[in-house]
Amino acid sequence: MQIRFFKSLPSTQIWLKEAYKKGEITPPLAVYCGFQTDGIGSRGNGWIAEEGNLFLSFILSLKELPQDLKLESASIYFAALLQEVLSEAGSEVWIKWPNDFYLAEKKIGGMITTVVKDALICGVGLNIRSAPKGFARLDVEMESKEVVDRFLEKVEKKILWKQVFRKYSVEFYKNKRFFTHVDNQTKVSLADAELQEDGSIIVNGERIYSLR
Repeated sequence: MQIRFFKSLPSTQIWLKEAYKKGEITPPLAVYCGFQTDGIGSRGNGWIAEEGNLFLSFILSLKELPQDLKLESASIYFAALLQEVLSEAGSEVWIKWPNDFYLAEKKIGGMITTVVKDALICGVGLNIRSAPKGFARLDVEMESKEVVDRFLEKVEKKILWKQVFRKYSVEFYKNKRFFTHVDNQTKVSLADAELQEDGSIIVNGERIYSLR
C-alpha cells in the first residue's frame, strides 16, 4: 500500500474522501500527518488533536476486504488489528465496543469507517505522545511511522474476520462497566450486552451494529 505523509492536514479522512471523489487517487492508499486541525470523532464529534499523536486514514476497495467481513463491523475489525499491533509492543490497550481504544477506564483513541462509492475509508486517531484532560496516552513508546507500518502490514494480509473476532471476543467482558450510543444519540448500558459472531451486540432483545 502506498503511504503519504503530510506535516499537517485539517483531516486525513476528509483529504482522502475528497481526493477519491475527484478521481485524484486510487485505492489502496494511506495518509497520515504530524498534526491535524479538524479531526473527526465518533457521532460527528471532533477529535481533539495534540501534535505528535497518530492521525491516520486509509482507503481500500470494497472488493479487497476479507470475504467474510460485514461492512457494519469494519470498524471493529480494523480496530482489533491495530490493538494487536499495540499489544505486540507490550501495550495493555483494549477496545470498547465498537470502535474506541481504552487503557483501563480512559480513552486513548478511536476508529471510524465510512463507505465512499465502491471503497471503504478508515480513520484512526490515537494518543501516542500526549493526551488532553480526561483522556490517556499510549502506555508504550512507539513512533507514528512504526505504528502505521506495522498496522498496514496486517491490513494487507486480509486476515479473515473469524480469526480476528476470535481474539476480540475474549476481551469483550471489559465492556460490561461501560455504555455505548445507539443511532448516535441513545445511551445504552453494555452490562448485559451479548456479543454476536458478526460483531453486533444484542441488548434488551435488540440487535445493534456498530455502523461507524
